[in-house]
Amino acid sequence: MPKSPFIALGRVAAVGRHHLSGDCRLFWLSTHVHLPTFACRFPSGQQSLFEQPGSQQTEHAMSITLNSSSEIPWWKEPSKEQWKAWIAAWLGWTLDAFDFTIFLLIMVPIAKEFDVPLTAVTVVFTITLWLRLVGATAAGWMADRMGRKTPLMISILWYSLCNFIAGFSPTFAFLFFFRALLGIGMGAEWPAGAALAMESWPARSRGFMSGVLQGSWGLGFALSALAYGFLFDLIGWRGLLWIGILPALVVVWIRFYVNEPEVWVANRRQQREIKAEVKAPLLSIFKRGLLLNTLTACFWIASTFCVYYSIWALFSAYLQKELNWTPLMVATPVFWANIVVFAGNSLWGFVSDIWGRRPGMIVPATIAIFLTPFYLWTTDPIYIVSAFIVQGMFGGSIYGQMPSYLCERFPTEVRATASGFIFHQGAIWGGLVAPVLTYLAVQMNFGFAMPMMISTIFFLVLVVISVLLGPETKGKTLTADLEVIKGVAQPAT
Repeated sequence: MPKSPFIALGRVAAVGRHHLSGDCRLFWLSTHVHLPTFACRFPSGQQSLFEQPGSQQTEHAMSITLNSSSEIPWWKEPSKEQWKAWIAAWLGWTLDAFDFTIFLLIMVPIAKEFDVPLTAVTVVFTITLWLRLVGATAAGWMADRMGRKTPLMISILWYSLCNFIAGFSPTFAFLFFFRALLGIGMGAEWPAGAALAMESWPARSRGFMSGVLQGSWGLGFALSALAYGFLFDLIGWRGLLWIGILPALVVVWIRFYVNEPEVWVANRRQQREIKAEVKAPLLSIFKRGLLLNTLTACFWIASTFCVYYSIWALFSAYLQKELNWTPLMVATPVFWANIVVFAGNSLWGFVSDIWGRRPGMIVPATIAIFLTPFYLWTTDPIYIVSAFIVQGMFGGSIYGQMPSYLCERFPTEVRATASGFIFHQGAIWGGLVAPVLTYLAVQMNFGFAMPMMISTIFFLVLVVISVLLGPETKGKTLTADLEVIKGVAQPAT
């Protein structure tokens, strides 16, 4: 027998009459009698299947079990099924970003082709954002009642087809209609994908992987910038929309290779067993015990959406319309800034696993306040490109904790609904940014730079305030407990 504990990793789904699941470790304990002890860590809080009161072996096994996750690299802690769930959400979100952000780069040529004001084109963008709330609310309800996979697959098919059809638009009204419908599919993707990924992921590295997941919006935006820079002169704006059909292929992989999170499956089983299902999760988050948490979360998400669209929505139009940059010139800062957005959200996600969720958002938001003027108070291409890329690390990286922080703030019974509604109500407010700033820039002759700068700084300040009003949730374990049904106040501040 080895003198040091030997650890074997495994999974357990059911033992005898017990329906249990969790990470299991097999320990050879260094005692006088060398007997193996099999210890498991379960969501319900049980530590060992074979617990003997007062047994030193059991206590030793439990102690090792509780610390075992830190003894292996974080990327080996998740199972293959957990990785598949996260990858499914990652693909859906990244490709969602491509289909949506490509429109930000082609608003000026669309306005020219259909001979409509740029302000009218920005309204398309706004309505698309607003209809995301419809999709998010519906998909959140479906995800909490039917599972996370089905609404995720429907959403990806929906936004892919709508983008493809919009490329054939004979009139501006036709384009308006299908880009608006695209918003429903976009909204449906996030709550299902975020719940699927975060419920499946271990708490130790959840903040980091949340940052990687949310930051992958930057990868999708970077892909759209590459497509615009290199393909626009060849296939035009219509061709760029047609490319948006490709994400539909991901649905096949999700259908056959991704499973529902164990936490959700166990929670639904408990609801059915006691015949007390949460049938209206959207109403539940506005009841006593969750109301304040819901309102402060709405304030936080709305502020971050307004920051995002203050920075990104009209930056390309500003470079095209006022500074007369070529497509490749416009694509350069947009592409590299979004690569930095991905890296930045991942970095601040890692920080949030150490410092906490709130510092992981407050610090980059504060730095971004002082950085904003550096790319909007100049017309020098070098200053614009360099400062905008750096902004990706700060103002572009305050979003990484959205999946983890929202999922950790709400119980399993209402998690997808709460996350979807709160996230996409922010899109309502964010959708107002582009038309208002465009009106100030064009109709009021202020130009784009000054309105963009004031809006960015103002909403960054609100982000800091809203995050301070929320709870700290770092390290929280997502359980299958029936917290809403039993009236447990959530969360404790």
